[in-house]
Amino acid sequence: MYDIGRSKRATRAYSLDDIALIPSRRTRGTEMVNLEWRIDALTFDFPIMAAPMDSVMSPATAIEFGRLGGLGVLNLEGLWTRYEDPTPYLDELAEMGDDVATTRRMQEIYAEPIKAELITERMAEIRAAGVPVAGSLSPKNASHFSETVVNTGADFFVIRGTTVSAEHVANGDDVLDLRKFIYELDVPVIVGGCATYQAALHLMRTGAAGVLVGFGGGAAHTTRQVLGIQVSMASAIADVAEARRDYMDESGGRYVHVIADGSVGRSGDIAKAIACGADAVMVGSPLARATEAPGKGWHWGAEAWHRDLPRGARVHFEPVGTLAEVLNGPSRVPDGTMNLVGGLRQAMATTGYSEVKEFQRIELTIR
Repeated sequence: MYDIGRSKRATRAYSLDDIALIPSRRTRGTEMVNLEWRIDALTFDFPIMAAPMDSVMSPATAIEFGRLGGLGVLNLEGLWTRYEDPTPYLDELAEMGDDVATTRRMQEIYAEPIKAELITERMAEIRAAGVPVAGSLSPKNASHFSETVVNTGADFFVIRGTTVSAEHVANGDDVLDLRKFIYELDVPVIVGGCATYQAALHLMRTGAAGVLVGFGGGAAHTTRQVLGIQVSMASAIADVAEARRDYMDESGGRYVHVIADGSVGRSGDIAKAIACGADAVMVGSPLARATEAPGKGWHWGAEAWHRDLPRGARVHFEPVGTLAEVLNGPSRVPDGTMNLVGGLRQAMATTGYSEVKEFQRIELTIR
């Protein structure tokens, strides 16, 4: 513990930039590295989920991401479920320059109600392509549209917010009882974010298949500036991984997947997140750099259009390559934002690991 003056104490926490991997006594060929990720009944070629952000995932890019071997998550509160054809609005936002004017316009555009029939239509489009189907809703809207999502035959239901707790307290009758909700839902649920051992343990006890770790640290977030909230990802992932271990003992062996969500914009970040105990990561900003990205060079998250307290920024990215190249290379930029899968594979091979589960036990050092 550290003293903050005379009256306050704080723990020391580490970000992914604070740590580095330590190679073992052997190295391996990259062809020996197995990156498969199995969650519930599905197996993916690599442990990467595409974040449910309108600048990243459209039905078309979710399909392409699935064909490439990952899990794309569609934002069911986004433009694709509010408008039959959101292209004109994406074009309009791409042409706007002033940040204040853009925020106001986004609030207007996203004021259009979510339409259940469009959720059905978009999810059916992804299902028809023969790839896994996943959609994301905030806790506020999860109950209202849950029957619609289940009826689409979704493989995963993602409940994602700035922070999600198993014990939300508020006035009113529309508070989501997460344990009851997940128990009655016939679709595996991935829920988050969370950042602490105790919060993660409570989420695991709801019956979730996976928990998302992190908030406030993404490229398009200003949560730290607006709310003063951010998480040091290396420490958070390690704490949640410890909660998973204890929950396995408590539940008689039930395994809950830990998914790092935030501050994992480079292949090295992905490797370090898994080394801290994550089973997979959820990424946004690298995929926003793909030529197919619906944001057309801009990247933003759900917080950017918040009706009362926007806490996200549009970030401009120059396209670096196709979605396939961002995932599998070849890389034309040296900063780890391309060839994400290849970078993770090389990190494991260089440090001597062939399986993700083994790699979670790698020794780390503080930089």
